[in-house]
Amino acid sequence: MSTRPPVVVLPPASDGGRQVTIRGEPAGTAYSLFDVLDLVHRADLPAEDRAVDDPELIEWQGGGPYEWNEADTGGG
Repeated sequence: MSTRPPVVVLPPASDGGRQVTIRGEPAGTAYSLFDVLDLVHRADLPAEDRAVDDPELIEWQGGGPYEWNEADTGGG
């Protein structure tokens, strides 16, 4: 039976930040991969580098761990 990972990173907002939930609760806004790892570590989950690609730990919505600047997709 498939279950949702404990960490969910939402798509980038207009400011490039991504909302993070841990175990269904808001954990904060991440502006970089390091911010996500910090939030994961604070929640006593494994925050190793390989954890960012572990689909059993983190669900990346609207882009993977290296996509942060939704605002940079257009010209101005």
